[in-house]
Amino acid sequence: MAFQLLFTEEASRQLHALEIDEKKLRKVRRCLGLLEIDPKHPGLNSHKYASIKAPEGRDLWESYVENRTPSAWRVFWFYGPSKNTITIVAITPHP
Repeated sequence: MAFQLLFTEEASRQLHALEIDEKKLRKVRRCLGLLEIDPKHPGLNSHKYASIKAPEGRDLWESYVENRTPSAWRVFWFYGPSKNTITIVAITPHP
């Protein structure tokens, strides 16, 4: 099942800011592409982020852009607002 990705204003700004780092941008785009196809893809290592909830009390998820890298980048997202959509909340180094 394919998903449509929606971006918060913050996530859009973060994605746009990555245009100066082509290598990182390519990794983020790969991650976003996999999220569209299958959020449970093993390479994403997607899991619920326990310490913060998404809007309306929804589960917030974290997917890996990088792994085994200092300040590895992550994509934070939640399912919704409608069926077959994923809202990207943030694209940022691991907190």
